[in-house]
Amino acid sequence: MMFPSKITTCILVLAVYMAAPSESTITCGTVTSTLARCIGYLTNSGSLPSDCCVGVKSLNQMAQTTPDRRQVCECLKSAAKDITGLNTDLVATLPTTCGVSVPYPIRFSTNCDTYVSITCSFVCFIIHTITFFFECGK
Repeated sequence: MMFPSKITTCILVLAVYMAAPSESTITCGTVTSTLARCIGYLTNSGSLPSDCCVGVKSLNQMAQTTPDRRQVCECLKSAAKDITGLNTDLVATLPTTCGVSVPYPIRFSTNCDTYVSITCSFVCFIIHTITFFFECGK
């Protein structure tokens, strides 16, 4: 009778794990202020300030959930419309230049609702689910 109880516990824990927050805790104001030091570099009018990479790394640390990553993606796309002269190649490579890996391409055409969700949420969910069931089966 121990086996069904263990499965029930695993399913309950998995259900709690799947109940991820649906709203972002990051605002567009936070996104733009965190990356404000990058604008000169991204418009080819300056060198890459170290504060820019500090902001990129900080923003990446803040955006750990799918809703947060979606929000950051949308905020970046919105802010980019208001900045004239952005060099799209520099924008696309900024995370890599700063030593940060993001789970989606930095492009103005990126669909924040689907691509970010599939890349981060779905793949991570599958990996965690498989790992979780292996652990519960022990």
